[in-house]
Amino acid sequence: MDEVIQVTQWLSSITPRKKAKLFFFTTHADAPSPMVGSNDVDTHEETQLLLATTVALHNFKNIDEFLKKKVNTFSCYNVIENEITKTDYEYLRFYSACKYLDVVPPFLDLEKISAIQNKFEMTDEERDYRLLLDSADLVLEKVCDSLKPAGVSQMWTALRKDRNLIRGVKTIDIIGFFVDPNPTGIKECLFFFIVRFLQKADKINRVNTNRLERLIAQCDESSSCEEGKTIDFIIDSLRSYPTELYPFGFCLIMCVIEGRDGAMQEIEKTMEISRHLGMITHTEKNPTKETIEPVKKELMKPKYQFYSSFTCWFMSHGDSNSMVLADGETIEREWFLTSFPDISTFQLKPKVFFMVSCRGANKFSLKGDEFEGQSATCDYYDIGSALIRNRMLDITDSVRDISYVQPMMDTLVAYSTILDHLSGRANTHGSIYVDRACVLMSENISRGRSLTEILEHLSQDLHEILQETMDEDRIVYKQACHYDSFFRKTLKLPYTRHPKEDVHSAPQ
Repeated sequence: MDEVIQVTQWLSSITPRKKAKLFFFTTHADAPSPMVGSNDVDTHEETQLLLATTVALHNFKNIDEFLKKKVNTFSCYNVIENEITKTDYEYLRFYSACKYLDVVPPFLDLEKISAIQNKFEMTDEERDYRLLLDSADLVLEKVCDSLKPAGVSQMWTALRKDRNLIRGVKTIDIIGFFVDPNPTGIKECLFFFIVRFLQKADKINRVNTNRLERLIAQCDESSSCEEGKTIDFIIDSLRSYPTELYPFGFCLIMCVIEGRDGAMQEIEKTMEISRHLGMITHTEKNPTKETIEPVKKELMKPKYQFYSSFTCWFMSHGDSNSMVLADGETIEREWFLTSFPDISTFQLKPKVFFMVSCRGANKFSLKGDEFEGQSATCDYYDIGSALIRNRMLDITDSVRDISYVQPMMDTLVAYSTILDHLSGRANTHGSIYVDRACVLMSENISRGRSLTEILEHLSQDLHEILQETMDEDRIVYKQACHYDSFFRKTLKLPYTRHPKEDVHSAPQ
């Protein structure tokens, strides 16, 4: 069959709502730049123009032409070995969006997708199409689905009233002040226009969504929300880090085995909970300075930009300032914690570090006969509260900036013990902290709990456990863990428990 006919039939089989979403996912706002094959055309401006004309004219002719052009580009594209191009990136995004929306063109060349994935050096696990979807866009899609056409229309009216923000923007005038968002797919196009406009104006990104939340907060709940949804529910969904679908993130497990009883148990437990959480995991046994540096370089590769989060378990002996590596050399804890969060592929994404080692020799000792022989080792202000906000400092948009970010932002560091104190271990099972952390995370999958809630529970649980030193004094003591957070959003555990053996969706 003629390719033109095939493309036409494919487009005619897609509903307007799915066309709007396919366009939105395909024109992902955070595509890497500069890249080989990119040109000087302002793709953000083109995206807004196509969405604006679709809303104004109430037809999808321009979006259809855009999708046809994409398909033709991919059809003629020859995959170049080694060099990753902008088209490679776009091809993967397009394929994953089509797969997610169940509109994969029957004529799409899946061998090219496999060849592109080879260039990204993707493993079998990483060829799951869900990895290629942008989790932030998936959250925004759900926000759109939670709003009625009237709700998006009210957001548009609120945006139009911000003269400083829209001044001189031609695409705003194309749509006009009054919009009928009721025709199928127009609500989605209008909402996605608002999102891409705010992103282009540097008012929102995958972490900073306050400006979008303020627009939603101005909607009338009774007329703007779909059944079962509320304004608070919608805004709350924007206040969590976007980690939709599988995988939940990438997990790096570094564990010194030499001289640490139960170390293999620690690896097994952290690997198991990471897989249950839906993470793709890499284990580095007996790390040294020579092996840590290549790991850092590996994480800078382009494929890691597709991950939604990064988690690292580092398990070793240590003291107040450093950690002991497998070869007996030490590494400064502070250096490790400041160098890894600065990796560009995980910028604006949650990064969690579990630092499991002693930080000194002090113990919170328990004295008394009753303890002998007992041991486990043998507010953000409510946007709707106008009355309160009116009495607070007025922070205008002119003094806000989301472009520059401190490297440690969006990082959480969890310590197995407090400064200058021991971190307890069991002879056969390794770190008690690791054991309890994995148990509590496993128990709280599907409960909608945040990581910080679990860490607070862990702090309570661990501090109840009586431990005993392994020396001849056999001192009974308690251990206290804590965490330092630079998070700007809530990191919630996934609602789905993933099996040990993940089912991959690599192109066949």
